[in-house]
Amino acid sequence: MPTTLGELARLVGGDLRGDARIPLTGAATIDVARSGEVTLADNPARARAINACLASAVIASPNVDCGGKPSVVVADVHAAFATAVRHFRPSRVSVRFGISPQALVSSSARLASHVEVHPGATIGDDVDIGAHTTIHSGVRIMAGCTIGSGVTIFPNAVLYEETHVGDRVVIHAGAVIGAYGFGYRQVDGRHQLSAQLGNVKIAADVEIGAATTIDRGTYGPTVIGEGTKIDNLVMVAHNCRIGRHNLICSQVGIAGSTTTGDYVVMAGQVGVRDHVHIGDRSVIGSKAGVSNDVEAGVEMLGAPAVPIRQAKLQMVAVAKLPEMRRQFRILQRQLEELRGEANDADGGLPSEQAA
Repeated sequence: MPTTLGELARLVGGDLRGDARIPLTGAATIDVARSGEVTLADNPARARAINACLASAVIASPNVDCGGKPSVVVADVHAAFATAVRHFRPSRVSVRFGISPQALVSSSARLASHVEVHPGATIGDDVDIGAHTTIHSGVRIMAGCTIGSGVTIFPNAVLYEETHVGDRVVIHAGAVIGAYGFGYRQVDGRHQLSAQLGNVKIAADVEIGAATTIDRGTYGPTVIGEGTKIDNLVMVAHNCRIGRHNLICSQVGIAGSTTTGDYVVMAGQVGVRDHVHIGDRSVIGSKAGVSNDVEAGVEMLGAPAVPIRQAKLQMVAVAKLPEMRRQFRILQRQLEELRGEANDADGGLPSEQAA
């Protein structure tokens, strides 16, 4: 949808700086933008890149020097640029068709108004689905599940029995919710699966990434708190209770019976031991290994995870080890030379005889 820089400025509510008649045909990031496209700059450090890029115009923060390149200055660069992208590349409008005859829906399932069930989805006995929910192809919702309103479940996700999903939850493709927990006891030399009598409860406004797994509780529920966002390829084990508005990044693994407070952040590849608690607003850095409880508001890093200041001191010390080793060898040689000189001064006799 071609437009002009002036029209784009009005669309995003920004301050125009440059010729309003400049034609624009698209939006792209600064590294790939071409002539005729608008790009974005949210940091003063991008000034050199702005001058070097081929974009015809920039959506920029007030503190960014665009070097004379035509621009639209806005307070929220990313919101404005998203508006521009949607203008040039409008989202596809899906045709709603209700419940597909190619879906397998149990006669005991209860579906509210305006529910979409795509071809190849399977909905088991006694399932409740709220209004305006969309179930994509290949989804398997097993018996006794409850799904809130405004939920979207993308293709090939699986919800085991008695999973409960709140309103406006998004579950991405290939996620598995409610699988058996990894719990065994040894009986007569064999590993015997422990009780799997619990379920999973997902509160409202949660998002669960593709290929993420959340195991059912042993006797009670595994809980995901309201507003929590979980990335792709995350593992949440049985009996965990994740707080509200957590951010859990890709490849995090959380062992059984772990609990978190609200607004906790776990960066990529964090590993958390079982039966620990992570306090409100704590931040766990990437690849950290959490083996003990974490107090509220603490930033942790390293394996085992320690407060970030301590972790940085350890990293600095480790980085200095090669130089320290070299200096130690020099000191060893100097010590040997001093011993040799001392022996020569004593006529070559051992120090005890010289005394």
